This record gives sequence, structure tokens and C-alpha cells, in this order.
Amino acid sequence: MKVATLFSGGKDSCYAARLAEEEGHDLDYLVSMYSENPDSYMFHTINIGVTELQAYSWGKEHVETKTRGVKEKELDDLEKCLQGLDVEGVVTGAIASSYQKERVDRICGELGLEHLSPLWGRERKELLNEMLRSGMTIVFSAVAAHGLDQRWLGAKLDRQAVNRLVELSERFGVDPCGEGGEYESLVLDAPWFRYRIEIKEAERSWDGVSGRYRVVEADLMPKK
Repeated sequence: MKVATLFSGGKDSCYAARLAEEEGHDLDYLVSMYSENPDSYMFHTINIGVTELQAYSWGKEHVETKTRGVKEKELDDLEKCLQGLDVEGVVTGAIASSYQKERVDRICGELGLEHLSPLWGRERKELLNEMLRSGMTIVFSAVAAHGLDQRWLGAKLDRQAVNRLVELSERFGVDPCGEGGEYESLVLDAPWFRYRIEIKEAERSWDGVSGRYRVVEADLMPKK
């Protein structure tokens, strides 16, 4: 089946798209929604500009769609974008967010497309470790939860980080995969990328409760 994936550049959308590809689907488009609203209800916004590099590295056609990020109306922009693509299905990286899944389900129903959610309902620790075993290089691009401070910004998501996230889940109810907005991530490399992404310059911001790691400059580099 020919599919497009909603692609934010984070671990979930990247891994979900890869799983769909491994299942035999033709992954034709990586669709990135550029929202003017940094607090979009639907779309990941931090470092969304890096998706262009990721798509090139993956050898996939990148589709960029702008939206003002107005609640519910931003879905119209997504629907218009999908209408123009020659695909039979849409892939998303939702794990537990009914808000996102139900809305994409509706859009797909209206357009006659199949919605694929390969990560839906997965056990969090198992899924994170599976992502690490896949060979993806992942860093934290935003944090907003008790126990996650500025030291996490730009740090790698590794096995030690996974164990810490599980501890925070047990203590404070933090979702280990960040499904509640506890953190955002950025994929810098994967075995299916032709190049790795190197961050040349980045800015960290911290307000005492939450923070962001914003990539100012990045480039594609040969694999070591």
C-alpha cells in the first residue's frame, strides 16, 4: 500500500514510518506540518525545520504544509494536504493520544484512506528499548515534567535515560514516551538514513519548569 506519514522528526513518527516500511508498505511521502502556534494541540513544532534534512537523508519526498495552528481548524490544513497525495494510507506515531488518533481516523475516513498506527497501545519501556535497538540516535529537544531539568536538553535518549524515565513514571506519573507532553525528541541518525545529522549550533532555553533545545544550524554529514 502506498502511504504517507505524518513526520515531526521525533522518535515516534520516525519509528512508526520505518515499521510501516518494514511491513511492506511503500513509504512515498514524509508530511511535516509547520505550525505558527508553538503550542499546537495536534502537531509537534520544536525543530520541525530539521525534517527537511531527515527526509533527504532517508531518500523520501518531503511535503511541507503550513498551518496557523488554530485548534481544530489546523486539521483542515492537514486534510487539504493529504487530499493532494496519491496514497492509500496514512501513518502516525501515536502511542496513547486519543486526541490525535481520533482526528486522523476521521480525516482518513472522509478521504477513504487507511490509518496505520503501529505504535498504538505499546508498553512504554519495551517500545523505547526497541527504538534503541533499531539503531536510532535520539536527543531530547524539549522537557516539561517533574524530574526533567535543563540537563536533559540536547542529551541522548539512551538506556540510562529510559531507566530514569521509568523511575519518574513510577514516582510522578511521567509517561516514559512523553505522550503527555513531558518531552519531545529529535532523531539525528538511523540505519536507514544515508547521512547522519550533525548539529552545528543550538540554543537552550529554561524557565525553571520547562525548556527547549532549538537547533539553529545543522547539516548532513557522512556516516562514520
